[in-house]
Amino acid sequence: MKTSTPTTLVAVCLLIIAGLLVTGCTTAVEVPEQTTLTVFTAASLTGAFTDIGKAYEAQNENIKVDFVFDGSQTLRTQVEQGANTDIFVSASTKHMQALQDAGFMDNDTVTPFLGNSLALIVPADNPAGIAGLADLAKPGTKIVIGTKDVPFGDYTRQMLEKMAADPAYGQAYKDAVMANVVSEETAVSSVVPKLALGEADAAIVYKSDVSKDDLTKVTRIDIPSEYNVMATYPLGILAESPGKTEAESFIAFVRGPDGSAILTEYGFDPILA
Repeated sequence: MKTSTPTTLVAVCLLIIAGLLVTGCTTAVEVPEQTTLTVFTAASLTGAFTDIGKAYEAQNENIKVDFVFDGSQTLRTQVEQGANTDIFVSASTKHMQALQDAGFMDNDTVTPFLGNSLALIVPADNPAGIAGLADLAKPGTKIVIGTKDVPFGDYTRQMLEKMAADPAYGQAYKDAVMANVVSEETAVSSVVPKLALGEADAAIVYKSDVSKDDLTKVTRIDIPSEYNVMATYPLGILAESPGKTEAESFIAFVRGPDGSAILTEYGFDPILA
């Protein structure tokens, strides 16, 4: 029987060690670190941006998008009080401008990207028999609108001012409608449930707030263009955002074909880049 020489054994050992080293090098693949983007987003965009976030993450596995949905006024206040976020998506140019003026935004990134308009909604069974804006002034009609500080409440008041200036309605109409307001909400997301539960006869919301699922609970009545108010939504990156590159990528996705298609599906009017 032939035995191995010491030289042969050493060579074999060296080959085994080299193989282990190569194997170790090939299996220790460095995994890119995941980045989390925090996006403060107007409540009226909850459905659309939730879907956009899922679509974006599917194409960018190393980026996680965390949304905070609330009224634009509330989100603005949180930013002013030091909340950490990367992107602010507002339903009003007023609140975005306030943050820009105070130095919170990277102003070069701020841009309008979306349009929206108001609509009148009533419960599906419409117990008050409301057929249009004129019926909102009927005594005893229970109406829900937004507070004056949130965009959809501000726009509602602008609409009523337009109607008050029209002799067909006048100041008395506006006063009667405001007297019928039983609740003022800080976010549109709480309005549809009130109608569905029978707590109100009508509400003024954004056109986009009536989703496909909501159509079994409420009916949307279009508001004539001469009284309607077009809302413009801006978005931008915070000056102190640590993930500006990723934030730019997300905004590009929102404004690109995939994001615009989702926004259109939800009833918004994308403003093309």
